[in-house]
Amino acid sequence: MHLRHSIQARELCKLQEQRTLVEGLSFDVQESELLALVGESGSGKTTTLRMLNRLIEPSSGSVLIDGRDAGQLPAHVLRRQIGYVFQRVGLFPHLTVAENIAVTPRLIGWGKDRIGARVRELLELVELDSSFGARFPDSLSGGQAQRVGLARALGAAPPFLLLDEPFGALDPLTRDRLQQSLLRLRRELNLTVVLVTHDASEALLLADRILVLRAGRLVQLDTPRALLSAPANEYVDQLLAAPRRQARVLEQLGSAPARA
Repeated sequence: MHLRHSIQARELCKLQEQRTLVEGLSFDVQESELLALVGESGSGKTTTLRMLNRLIEPSSGSVLIDGRDAGQLPAHVLRRQIGYVFQRVGLFPHLTVAENIAVTPRLIGWGKDRIGARVRELLELVELDSSFGARFPDSLSGGQAQRVGLARALGAAPPFLLLDEPFGALDPLTRDRLQQSLLRLRRELNLTVVLVTHDASEALLLADRILVLRAGRLVQLDTPRALLSAPANEYVDQLLAAPRRQARVLEQLGSAPARA
């Protein structure tokens, strides 16, 4: 089996205070694939994402990274090969943009020249001028801060990227630009990506496959086209109702005759 740059979840379960947050969840993410996790609030999306890099330890089950049991790796070693981007970014306010991006390379012992070159490379990759390196997080717009967060996650050139609602708090124009930047970076860097989003339209636009969760259980795992054409049940159909309705309205507007 081809395991390079792959993630395999096997019967993942998470119990917390006698509540089942995730139950019996199994799925694979192949090299360079973008898998989106969607579902209503409380469905287990973020819990699942955090179990992949052991920010949360599973109650049972396992995660394999490149075929190796993630539970057998030191947590800090595991996380250095898996970039993580939060919705609220979480930049260190007392560090400059360049210092934020350099956090992981510095921890793993990269030299000063190599770190400087990597920071400049990443600023260019996320479409920020090199002058941003000297700025502090409180001087950044929401979109700029999210780009820096993405650059920081890619600091040590990890093959994996986990994103937890990274664009949810942004205005529509900024959100669209960052979504396109993500797709470009994924192609250029051959990233294997898992994206948590509450927005079914975002999942349909960005993902190769979509995993639908409800109450911690897998409801359907399929391509966007297959989900739209053959939803597994009423729950999946309801999740897709808004993007379907929006698509119909846009199509009607596009085909309507122009007013004199």
